[in-house]
Amino acid sequence: MSKLEQDRQLSPCVNVCFLNDDDVCVGCYRTGMEIATWGRMTGREQQEVLELVKEREQASAFVAN
Repeated sequence: MSKLEQDRQLSPCVNVCFLNDDDVCVGCYRTGMEIATWGRMTGREQQEVLELVKEREQASAFVAN
């Protein structure tokens, strides 16, 4: 297994696929572009997306409350 393969992250997909008006999936909090390009991203790029996902999820919790 190459170093690039080792660094790859698991997809945060939860099989609830619906993009809101901001082009963010309400299930995994990735944008449509992030979803479409996930498989071609490096492990580092995927990790950066996962950090954005965490921020989006936290922000949505504040909006919902």
